[in-house]
Amino acid sequence: MPIPRLVLPLAVALVFAGLAAASQAAVQNIDVGTPLARFGLLKPGTHRYLRYLKTGEATQPIDIWTREIRFEPHDGRPQMHIVQRWDGVFPAVSTRTFDSWFDLDTFRPHTHARTSVNGKDGKPVVEGFLFAPDRVTGMQDLAGNTQKDLNVASSEPTFNFETDIEFLQALPLADGYEARVNFYHPGGSTPPQRYTFKVTGSQTIAGPAGPVDCWVVFTDYNTPGDGAKFWFAKGSQLMVRQEGALPDGRRLVKTLIE
Repeated sequence: MPIPRLVLPLAVALVFAGLAAASQAAVQNIDVGTPLARFGLLKPGTHRYLRYLKTGEATQPIDIWTREIRFEPHDGRPQMHIVQRWDGVFPAVSTRTFDSWFDLDTFRPHTHARTSVNGKDGKPVVEGFLFAPDRVTGMQDLAGNTQKDLNVASSEPTFNFETDIEFLQALPLADGYEARVNFYHPGGSTPPQRYTFKVTGSQTIAGPAGPVDCWVVFTDYNTPGDGAKFWFAKGSQLMVRQEGALPDGRRLVKTLIE
């Protein structure tokens, strides 16, 4: 039987309302303290990335970036421990190491410590941070901490931006998936705020052992423009590549080598 003319606009409106609701449902606010859907994909082990700059067809190596995940006791309970190291080719900063601790399942950050060693004079610069529900502060008991006086308020608990790669690996990436995450770069001038990460499609790219089918994730870091893209392997969701624009027009690339 033909659909009455007056019913058609209503039916169309309901269809579009349903599509809009489905679209909104794909956007998730990821709150600190909530178990992450694919935290189980984070496995103990070490991966290395080559970081380099691209200017047109020219490339300039920066460093080898090592990221290691451990699960071990800390402060009397099991925690996740992420250790990072940069071995650079530039003499200005020859090595950097990061040491970070988190709750299991939720990725709630506890502490984050950085040590940078200048390649010219060999003097280490130490920075340490504590994450609390309403602020990030300098670690008072860390010897030589140059960030001891830091006190940055946050309207809500924040994740550690310097471990975003592992964090994104633990999200339920899928076509159209979009997450809003409160991140703070410890010691940075930008206060904690929500950033949007969206799966924009799929792409097969070169990996260290051959082609890898990846989810492509994009963020503009709350600055409209080129932003950054991440390629995460489907299945393991390990990051295979990241590429982003720098203010001077060059592009920073991080690519998995091991």
